[in-house]
Amino acid sequence: MYIDSHCHLDFDDFSQNLDEVLSNMITAKVTKALCISVDIPDFPKVLALANKYDHLFASVGVHPDYENTVEPTQEWLVGTAKHPKIIAIGETGLDYYRMSDRAYEDLEWQRDRFRVHIRAAIESGKPLIIHTRQASDDTIRILKEEGADRIGGVMHCFTESKEVAKAAMDLGFYISFSGIVTFKNALQIKETCSFVPLDRLLIETDSPYLAPVPHRGKLNQPAWVSHVAEYIAELKGVSPEEIGQVTTHNFHQLFNI
Repeated sequence: MYIDSHCHLDFDDFSQNLDEVLSNMITAKVTKALCISVDIPDFPKVLALANKYDHLFASVGVHPDYENTVEPTQEWLVGTAKHPKIIAIGETGLDYYRMSDRAYEDLEWQRDRFRVHIRAAIESGKPLIIHTRQASDDTIRILKEEGADRIGGVMHCFTESKEVAKAAMDLGFYISFSGIVTFKNALQIKETCSFVPLDRLLIETDSPYLAPVPHRGKLNQPAWVSHVAEYIAELKGVSPEEIGQVTTHNFHQLFNI
């Protein structure tokens, strides 16, 4: 059995085939999925999915890519996170890749928003879902400055070095790998995945993005987290069943389910 620790089933990509996607999860033995919030206007759709389906859960947060959107407050995040189907704060973090044409000082709003999410996570007692892209130094620095080791969380869709993974794990974070790990040229990610111990490992699809081999280029879906698990099992020299067992345990442990 597997759990998809990060997906976006509220996106329009699934508006016509959600029933099929959910049925495919059953066939692939994917027992649960965490639907991730990326901004406030679309958050009700995320929560509605978690409310409707027992095996779906939700997070609450605003992604760093969303600049011109409603800004979350700590009070709103904490209040909203009291809902029993909301099990995490995020996704949050830093993304300098898509705004590489901007001066460092012009991205202070990202860092401020990140701090708000960390403080909300600590206050609410619910773990963080971290997005970081070309911003690992600042991500780790701010996590340390805000005392994120008091709550922990997961570094989702991890694409950084094993040194960054170690820094995150030292703060109590899990490391989650997506279909990218199956890509032929993702050598650094494969090395990092080999380095991360089983008791700190999670798996995800980030669907509808990043479909794993053998479905690369197609619209991703939670059922295909099984392919991520199978590849990681081969990489680590264990069985897919063991990857399923440990990542399911880790998910339950982290999100207190």
